[in-house]
Amino acid sequence: MSLCAFTSWGSQRQPRRASATKAARKVVGGPRRHGVPQRGFTLIEVLAAIMLLGIAFTALLGVAGASTALTQNAADRSAAALWARSMLDGGFVTAPPPVGHSSGRFDDKFSWQLDVSPWADSAARNATGSMQLYQLDLEVAWGSTGRRHSTHFRTLQLVQGPRGMTEGGSP
Repeated sequence: MSLCAFTSWGSQRQPRRASATKAARKVVGGPRRHGVPQRGFTLIEVLAAIMLLGIAFTALLGVAGASTALTQNAADRSAAALWARSMLDGGFVTAPPPVGHSSGRFDDKFSWQLDVSPWADSAARNATGSMQLYQLDLEVAWGSTGRRHSTHFRTLQLVQGPRGMTEGGSP
């Protein structure tokens, strides 16, 4: 009798609530948490995002490299201008510049070529008396043979002749 009573007790069904897995099967987006469907990215979307980030990163590296090259070029041009100013402003204070062509190096990186010629303007020569105008053409170059850079500077320098001398060269 006890067996029958056990069987009758186990065969009784109580009403059940709908389980979370059944509700999850009804929602297309996957299992639900607190009534909100889960959302996520597909593998293709993730790969597309990574590819776009790679392209953007490559472009940014290209811009950074170009910026570095431009900064170096500007620094070299500034150094060349400083070397030229130093030579043209202070090189011939005590003596007139030697007429003709001369060349040399400032340092291991920068070289120079200087052409000096009397400036042929008779009106200026007559107005200055014993003073003489010289045209100085200075070219400063730097870089390797394949990527040689240079910049050109031109100025006039007024030089006084020997003291006590007149235009004709006599005292």
